[in-house]
Amino acid sequence: MSNVLCSLSNIAKSFGPVRALQTVSLAIDAGQCWGLVGHNGAGKSTLMNVLAGVFAPDQGQILIDGVALPAYTPQLAYRHGVRCVFQELSLCLNLSVAENLCVFHPALRGWGWRKRARALIAAQLDEIFGEHGIDADRSVGELTLTQRQMVEIACAFTVVDQPLRLLILDEPTSSLDAVTARKLTGFIQRRLQAGLSVVFISHMLGEIFDCCTDIAVMRDGQLVLQQVAAKLDRAALVQAMGHADQDKIESAASSATRQACGTSAAIAAGLLLDVAMPGSPVPHLRIPRGQVIGLSGLAGQGQTEMLVKLFTEHRAAIRTAFVAGDRVKDGNFPLWSIADNLSLRSLPALTKAGIRRWLGVIDRDREAALAKDWHQRVDIRTQDMHNNILSLSGGNQQKVLFARALSSDAELILMDDPMRGVDFATKVDMYRLIRAEAAQGRTFIWYTTENDELAYCDKTYVFYQQQITLDIARDDLSEERVIAASFGALA
Repeated sequence: MSNVLCSLSNIAKSFGPVRALQTVSLAIDAGQCWGLVGHNGAGKSTLMNVLAGVFAPDQGQILIDGVALPAYTPQLAYRHGVRCVFQELSLCLNLSVAENLCVFHPALRGWGWRKRARALIAAQLDEIFGEHGIDADRSVGELTLTQRQMVEIACAFTVVDQPLRLLILDEPTSSLDAVTARKLTGFIQRRLQAGLSVVFISHMLGEIFDCCTDIAVMRDGQLVLQQVAAKLDRAALVQAMGHADQDKIESAASSATRQACGTSAAIAAGLLLDVAMPGSPVPHLRIPRGQVIGLSGLAGQGQTEMLVKLFTEHRAAIRTAFVAGDRVKDGNFPLWSIADNLSLRSLPALTKAGIRRWLGVIDRDREAALAKDWHQRVDIRTQDMHNNILSLSGGNQQKVLFARALSSDAELILMDDPMRGVDFATKVDMYRLIRAEAAQGRTFIWYTTENDELAYCDKTYVFYQQQITLDIARDDLSEERVIAASFGALA
């Protein structure tokens, strides 16, 4: 008897001249966790939108329990137990956490619906994330990006009227700190044993190997590799994704780290900022010129608030750029083109000379040259920089925000988890770019939820409950010390 729960057969999808998917086929068994990997723009999210019923394929068919479903919609997918947690969160910011659960599950209605919704979402958050600190009556718009991601994940796992059989998780840990991400992957492993099927999209290859039974690699809208996870390694995945070979990537990563090690003493030519932290175990946040300073700790412990404070209080005296972590809420201008979004921070330098500069007239040739340069430097996957910003995948939108900051004249760049949703090879290129800019005297303050990225920082400050519990130089960095300080438990 077949164990196949759902299968995609010869799926193709185009958006205008762009062929996002080219005859993709994938079978998903009950209790199986497919890890789906590939570079930004490879077609992963498009494929999952087809599986969730959001996009209708141009050709091909979807079968559940061996039955073809031609008129496949999100509502039909839901009735068959298929749900999706999207990379760009779909919560209603003006509604409470409990009310969003009712949007996700329309069967929550009638007398006492609010009380039932509160109980259901609170129980699911407790089961997955433990001490999450999220009030079910709180407006989602008041939550941090991390908390919103936790809520959407909990909504998807909650069972109301229809069973959950297949869950699609598109970059579910991109806004979670390392400890919270491990809670999620541990919960997924328990649910797999109970028969749940999962498709897990991530650029964090360690999570893919920890969580997934099987791995599929996408490149240029095609599935180029499908294999049992135990038969693959990191090098094979990177090679299948079509990047430079693994040795070259690892060499680049090591080069960036060595460059970081050699930069600290040479560039630290005095303090750029010294922020007092009254009552904190570490009483000062000191930012030397030309260094990369990391901010770490569990999500929501004051790191983003510190970046915002530095931006608002010091941008008048220091040329500053900010890379937002929540690109949808704080980063993108959704009605603008890719080029316009990228050049925004550089507009004063792009105005024409003479009277036209006084009038603020933009030199479009210089703007186009800037866009072309950074299109190539950070490999923004589009054929035309005049396309709308929302035509890009989430990771490529993040590259645009990163390029907006680096292409400006800013001497201080504040980065709020800037690598969220960015593929592995591009991350390495960005790490090298950050170190090269620091070597030229630029200063970076970098909040990251990935502890591995702290190796590229000259010094790291760990936050816990709005205070700094540890400052640690790169040479003394260890994950054990960072995690202990993240819980306020450092001896």
